[in-house]
Amino acid sequence: MTTVTDIDARGTQHCETTALGVLLRHQGLDLSEPMLFGLGSGLSFIYWDGKNMDFPFLGGRVKPFALTGSLATTLGLELLTRETTSPRKAWDNVAASIDAGHPVGLQLDSYYLDYFGSKIHFGGHVVAMYGYDDDNAYLVDTDQQGGAVSTSLTSLAQARAARGPMTAKHRSFTLTAPGDLPAPHGRIVPAITACADAFLNPPIANLGHRGIEKAGKLVRTWLQRTDNPQRDLPQTALLMEKAGTGGALFRNFYRDFLAECTDLLDSSHLRTGHTLYAEAATLWPEVAALIREAGESGDAQCLVQAGSILGDLSRMEREAMQALSRLGNETRA
Repeated sequence: MTTVTDIDARGTQHCETTALGVLLRHQGLDLSEPMLFGLGSGLSFIYWDGKNMDFPFLGGRVKPFALTGSLATTLGLELLTRETTSPRKAWDNVAASIDAGHPVGLQLDSYYLDYFGSKIHFGGHVVAMYGYDDDNAYLVDTDQQGGAVSTSLTSLAQARAARGPMTAKHRSFTLTAPGDLPAPHGRIVPAITACADAFLNPPIANLGHRGIEKAGKLVRTWLQRTDNPQRDLPQTALLMEKAGTGGALFRNFYRDFLAECTDLLDSSHLRTGHTLYAEAATLWPEVAALIREAGESGDAQCLVQAGSILGDLSRMEREAMQALSRLGNETRA
């Protein structure tokens, strides 16, 4: 068996920040999960309803792996990413990193992993790998999936080779911190303002505050959007609250990130953003509960209520991000 020593195999709530935490702790950098999420400018919103989709998807974060790239840039880390169409080369990339004493991040389709309880295809899943033997790979996944886990090498190969929405070509990555790593807390302001600017100025109406507003209008039609509302609406509600989001469609993470920041920076704009996101984090579970109830009862009035709250959330989060976008001006003054 070949393993990386001194691995802190702490599973947390969200897959990408769990993997990032493992890789960075091995580099001597131990940050909370909300801090990793916030420094990676992870918060967003997407209303996604493609032609080949059975039902719309509500997402609360940036696309898979974008968080990792932003975090590396923000903290000045060396991010080495490898992709290939060759399964053999893909394995050699990972084994070489582990043989050299470095844990490696993998993006794959969680459907194929032996330990995964819910068999749903998700090609944007991220894990940290720290060891292998002749039969199994040793991974760190979220608390929900068991933290330190193992899966057969065959299943790992299938998961990495999968193609479909959000998949990558056998993507693996490592992070290296420079010897003179600046204090992460000094990078808070650019991470917040970058996230705010992206949220306030989305390129299409399905993203950011415009996406939430659009969801508020379209959610009212969801009983007509599916021939199985008893399945699709409760599943959407479950994904919003339980599928590695940390609750409230990632808003709990961002609320807690901003709370940590208020302990480090004295800023009225930061306090305003935190107050508004604390309120938003209480409203998203209400939306999820109403969507679930609509699916179970068939009562369209629940979706009308959900749409109304989403309209409020669009305005509230826009106001929060407007305050946070001014943080750079305040700290320069």
